[in-house]
Amino acid sequence: MKSSCLIRRLFLFASCLAGTPAALHAWDYAGHRIVNEIALRSLPAEFPAFVREPANAERVAFLAGEPDRWRNAPDPIMRQSGGSWTDHFFDLEQVPAAGLDLAKLPALRYDFILQFAAGRATHLENFTPFDPAKNSDHTREWPGFAPWAISEYHSKLKSAFAALKVFEELGTPVEIANAQASVLYVMGVMGHYVGDCAQPLHTTIHHNGWVGANPNGYGTQSGIHSWIDGGFIGRAGITTATFTSRIVPAQPLALSARADGRDPFFVAVMDYLLEQNKLVEPLYALDKAGKFRIETAPPTPEGRAFIEGQLLKGGAMLGAIWLTAWRNAPADTFLRGELIKRQAARAAAKAGATP
Repeated sequence: MKSSCLIRRLFLFASCLAGTPAALHAWDYAGHRIVNEIALRSLPAEFPAFVREPANAERVAFLAGEPDRWRNAPDPIMRQSGGSWTDHFFDLEQVPAAGLDLAKLPALRYDFILQFAAGRATHLENFTPFDPAKNSDHTREWPGFAPWAISEYHSKLKSAFAALKVFEELGTPVEIANAQASVLYVMGVMGHYVGDCAQPLHTTIHHNGWVGANPNGYGTQSGIHSWIDGGFIGRAGITTATFTSRIVPAQPLALSARADGRDPFFVAVMDYLLEQNKLVEPLYALDKAGKFRIETAPPTPEGRAFIEGQLLKGGAMLGAIWLTAWRNAPADTFLRGELIKRQAARAAAKAGATP
């Protein structure tokens, strides 16, 4: 066995002993934290200042790892939960295998689930059989739902911002603080899934070693996923400070109505995944060429540039989504109406109590 493969397998074994199924994560905590911190540093001055307060920024950075912490729960109900498992990836190759068009996928999660289930049943010959005994959580039937998770969190963040704006106008200090906490939570957790999709191996069936036809002789050993996620980052000493001079101000996503009626935000997210998926084969080519090898001192420039580039892309996309949600938060007319009623009731009660 080549030394690079041996070291990679030893890293995977050590991760399992530590209780962290590294081969199943995208970016270790350090990488996910870097993505969230890059996004935080990219936010323009117009973005709510409370997010950048040290304790709040730390909260957003910490929450980058929350969905992976959910995955430590062993029960099937938790594992089947979208946030715990299937929301972390989307194996794009499975879509055409089920007879579906990547350019026409619906933005509504359950519409897609119905379409994919029907397509998979019709084209079972295109799917590798799995052992039902190893599918107690019933997740192996699915290609993953990462783009839907990101879209749903974007909608949640718009809602949280909409509520915050009303509470800032008509709420109490406690309500404002709670609304801010809700914003921070959604920002931090959603960052995990955006970061997942910056890791090309979370967009492909080749997520932990090349599978199927392999004319170019790419590595088939398990362990590459864990090494890309965190082993290389740790070996290369990559931290948020690495990117200080390369972080650019966030720009909102360009969203406009589409002639085909598809949701423009979902399309933007799909475009993001498709771009990362194009890098799956280049990643394997770099691996084949030894560019990610741990025994190289220092790590190769090519390997370092690839990993740093993906972390930057994840941070840039996340910052863009946060900014887009802030700018496009709808008016929460219902909440505003309720708070106006409350304000009027309090004023009437106060006037009635005045002698």
